[in-house]
Amino acid sequence: MTSRRSFLRASGLGAGAMALAPAFNQVLAAPNKASVPKRFIFIRKSSGLRPLEIAPVNLSEADQALDEKKQPLEVDLDRHELPKWLRGLEVYKEHMTILQGLSAKMSENVHWSFSSVMGCFKSNRNTLSAIKRATIDFELAKLFPSPFGHVELSFAGGRTGIVSGYSAPAPQTRNYCYADPETARNELFKSVLNPEAVNSDNDMLSFLQGRESVRERGVKGREKRRQEVQIESIEAIRERNRKLIEISGSLAEHLPELDPVHANGGANASTPEKQAAMTDVLVAALKAGLTNVVTYTIDDLGTPITGLPGNETDRVGIHPLGHDEAFGGVPAWKTREQIRISHVNQIKTIVERLKATPEGEGNMFDNTMIMYFPENGETHHGIGLESPFLIMAGNKCSLDLGGRYVRLPVLGVEGHKTLGNWYTTLLNAHGNPIAHYGDLDLEMARKKLDQTGPIRQLMA
Repeated sequence: MTSRRSFLRASGLGAGAMALAPAFNQVLAAPNKASVPKRFIFIRKSSGLRPLEIAPVNLSEADQALDEKKQPLEVDLDRHELPKWLRGLEVYKEHMTILQGLSAKMSENVHWSFSSVMGCFKSNRNTLSAIKRATIDFELAKLFPSPFGHVELSFAGGRTGIVSGYSAPAPQTRNYCYADPETARNELFKSVLNPEAVNSDNDMLSFLQGRESVRERGVKGREKRRQEVQIESIEAIRERNRKLIEISGSLAEHLPELDPVHANGGANASTPEKQAAMTDVLVAALKAGLTNVVTYTIDDLGTPITGLPGNETDRVGIHPLGHDEAFGGVPAWKTREQIRISHVNQIKTIVERLKATPEGEGNMFDNTMIMYFPENGETHHGIGLESPFLIMAGNKCSLDLGGRYVRLPVLGVEGHKTLGNWYTTLLNAHGNPIAHYGDLDLEMARKKLDQTGPIRQLMA
């Protein structure tokens, strides 16, 4: 397992691999003055999400024909039955929007999207130089500041400790993430669990800041700015640590308890156990006010899946499932469905716990959006034609969401919307007037079709 100290040393702040300033500068600045912040949880899944799998199962004959032809359609969910894997959220239909028809061809598709699905650019097989901009989660974190700014969690590849993430705080900059529940808990609540280590971190950061200040002298251009950002990063982390120590008493009220099976990376924990523990940490971080934006890679093609109902004794591989390989005699489609059910169980838990937490004149979920989506598009080998989104939004959401199944026009026709339009919608609705977020679609551009701005029908 990697500690923060060893991670910072290994990442080589002087090498520019993971500049951290954009995540932590939010401690000191608050462009959005709302007393109750909006919260955003992005949950990335792998191996695609087939549009038919997320559509209501009892559409009328006419509506089903429109849906299959990928023509514009909007129906009320309260009059329709959800697919089996979504029925755990049946009681929260009023908060649910299923958004179909977004294209994501400006993102990376096929097996992996890496950082690109959150930033609307081609990732060039995950190269640092290909990261063109801060990803959408970091842009939202700027609007609703918190001590950690943005928190990234991941079960990708079965890793543990603090590892490289998929979000990006700035161009050519990679975020870090917590890859197991124990590490996430220990780092997010370090000022409660180990205040001496926080002070020790500050001593180490002071040393690094001095070293970077020396190195900065005599450099110019991009290298100069890179080192300036790193110096700002170090000071921001030190300031955040000081603030966390000051409020450690109130943070202790939200400290999550983890089962011993999660010790040392949780090698013996099943996948449902790991997911439940990570959800505990995620909710605790939100309730403690440590962050308002979380990105959670709940699995990727290399994530080992164990303990699934129906496949309890198997070690299921997501990649073989995508090629219709059966495990334990269970058909691949059914195991993929069970994986989605396990994801929905975590979404349901988040909704329930935030609803049970008073805030203002309502509860924490009122001001929260949860977005569950395939990181690579519509199938195991995604092509970016569609990227379905399951959205759970509270009553005080700043968008016109809830209780709707919305299919947008297909790519290449007037009125079609891309992933960039969706992210522009999120930003415009929450205080960032950007004309358009992300790269444009080449097919829409060739046809000279309008593709900038928000999705107007979702704006409140």
